[in-house]
Amino acid sequence: MTRDDVLEIFREAGGLLEGHFILSSGLRSPIFLQKARVFMYPDKTEKLCKALADKIRSADIGEFDLIISPALGGLIPGYETARHLDVPAIWVERENGVFQLRRFDMPENAKVIIVEDIVTTGLSSRETVKAIRDLGAEVLAVACLIDRSGGEADVGVPLLSLAEYKVPAYEPDEIPAEMAALPPVKPGSRGLS
Repeated sequence: MTRDDVLEIFREAGGLLEGHFILSSGLRSPIFLQKARVFMYPDKTEKLCKALADKIRSADIGEFDLIISPALGGLIPGYETARHLDVPAIWVERENGVFQLRRFDMPENAKVIIVEDIVTTGLSSRETVKAIRDLGAEVLAVACLIDRSGGEADVGVPLLSLAEYKVPAYEPDEIPAEMAALPPVKPGSRGLS
């Protein structure tokens, strides 16, 4: 699946939005990839996650025991990708602002792949890597549907993306005038209680 194929699925689902968006990282962007609109459609989600599973298989990173995703955004792609890889899917969730594995036990010496939805700065991925390593597991890679950083995000392990889509992201005090004229919208999930 090509980058254009991935973006076309987002467009078809109404998930490629233009305007003035406040990203989970706090950065501002004229483009927002609203994966929730894609995840409404099981056929579109399955197509993306099957392609991501194929990418993970072809990455030659060795055997792994399970997929772990950060809640909330990674739950659906993590589960669906794990289904195509025939491994269990579990997740971390925030407790007092820190990702924790709350509902599951980690197998001893587990080897895991972290599956994300969209990576911008890599913060959620790095936090997930840390949480899993703190439990004694080995994180082999992070895999995501779209890498908004264009390959620049450092997640602490290899990053496998189905598509790289470099989208401008600005500090709040560096927004272009045409974007600043639009009302900002914060569609992400980080910071929700």
